[in-house]
Amino acid sequence: MAADDVTGSSATVATMLNVIAFVFIAIAVYVAAVTTANTVATVVAGRTRVIALLRLIGSSARDQRNVLAREGLIVGVAGAVAGALIGTAAAWGIGQAGVAAEAIPAYEYAYLQPILVVPMVAVAATTWLAAWTGSRRVLAVRPAEALGNATEASGEELGRRTGRTATGIALIVLGVLALAGGVLAGLLHPGGVLIGVVGGILSFTGIVLVADRIMPPVLRAVGRWFGRSPSARLAAENAVRHPERATRMTIGLVIGVTLVTMFGVTMESYRQALYLAMDDQEILREAIGPMIDGTVAVFSALIGFSAVIAAVGLVNTLSVSVLQRTREIGLLRALGFDRAQVRLMILAEAAALTVAATATGLVLGFVYGWAGAQAMLGSMNGSPELIAPGIPWPIIWVVVGAAVVLTAVASLAPARRAGRVSPVVALAVD
Repeated sequence: MAADDVTGSSATVATMLNVIAFVFIAIAVYVAAVTTANTVATVVAGRTRVIALLRLIGSSARDQRNVLAREGLIVGVAGAVAGALIGTAAAWGIGQAGVAAEAIPAYEYAYLQPILVVPMVAVAATTWLAAWTGSRRVLAVRPAEALGNATEASGEELGRRTGRTATGIALIVLGVLALAGGVLAGLLHPGGVLIGVVGGILSFTGIVLVADRIMPPVLRAVGRWFGRSPSARLAAENAVRHPERATRMTIGLVIGVTLVTMFGVTMESYRQALYLAMDDQEILREAIGPMIDGTVAVFSALIGFSAVIAAVGLVNTLSVSVLQRTREIGLLRALGFDRAQVRLMILAEAAALTVAATATGLVLGFVYGWAGAQAMLGSMNGSPELIAPGIPWPIIWVVVGAAVVLTAVASLAPARRAGRVSPVVALAVD
């Protein structure tokens, strides 16, 4: 069997490469937008009293929201320019290194092309839109909140947001239908994955919108694993007491784990399909195997940056949560909690958030990964066929290990800060 019989004609390979490039661009823009929106929402939650004070002295909510949106636009433009320059320089450097190592032939390519303006504009526009969307909580800040402690929305208040919930459910339904359509279309042409990408974006956007309904039950189930000690029970309750805050903490990590798992499942499914087609050609398998491994390693590292960003967001949000609960922690100290119990409570809370986000991301990543592999590879050999989902065990173990490390890192600074809270000082907080 010739190589073209296995991988398809050169035109098919070129089509698949273009499809993969489009998929990565769409995923990058989407993840950046969701991350920006969550970051802005976290900033607004931490600055509620400042915003309320500005409202109290005459500033309007729309003015405050416009300030955040302008900041988002400035950051978006700066990020787009910096990203284009760094990305172009990196592509040139990697290409030259490949030529020098004789891994690829010498070539001529114009890096600074006008087409770069399109992703730059897309990045700037989506960052501005994400900042505007993430700052919507400003509209709910009342001037009177400048006189008291800032609080997160309760579960009852979130339950009254029926419009948001209905929109999320509708997007999930439409996304699932589009995913199914992409899988069916992929049986005829690899371009079916484009339909699947649209379905994935729609369905995941719906999941993000209703995440405050999804994550609390998951967090409660995880919280039961930590036992019935006072520290563990308080940690479980803290994780679900404010669903909006818990969702902001976990959704970024869910996105990161979903992406890493999705790509791992897709590439492992491709590897299995390719090896099955080359079952009687050991030499060809040995030649292609390292190439696939290298591709998986490179793209897993690139996608892994989104998980790193999400992890940093979890650490920051947990730190802000501890600062906002200074008086509560002081009350626990006054009631008899020692420093070790307080630290254990923060560690258990970080563990519950991390485990819930990781488990949810693994499940979603497996589903999206198989759907993407089926849509892209269903017609790889020229006839419709079902692709068995591959399980990327190394990537899964890396994700689990990273979750353990993240739990320790995320709880380290907040636990230390919480342990230093004096009962007397905390009870004196206004």
